[in-house]
Amino acid sequence: MTTNFDRDEIIAQVTARLAAARPEWDAAEIQRVASEELDAISDSPVTDFLTVLTERATKKRLKRS
Repeated sequence: MTTNFDRDEIIAQVTARLAAARPEWDAAEIQRVASEELDAISDSPVTDFLTVLTERATKKRLKRS
């Protein structure tokens, strides 16, 4: 189990992937939402999948707006 993670790196990875996949979305908005979504789940005791979970939550939220 991983206990430490690089918050900035996770947000950068999620932003880069979603901006490449959905160029119609504003990168700054992706970054803002990714940051909020990561903050919501960062207290989890298991942090191995934070990047994937953050990306999924960000994509879902941006699709709704």
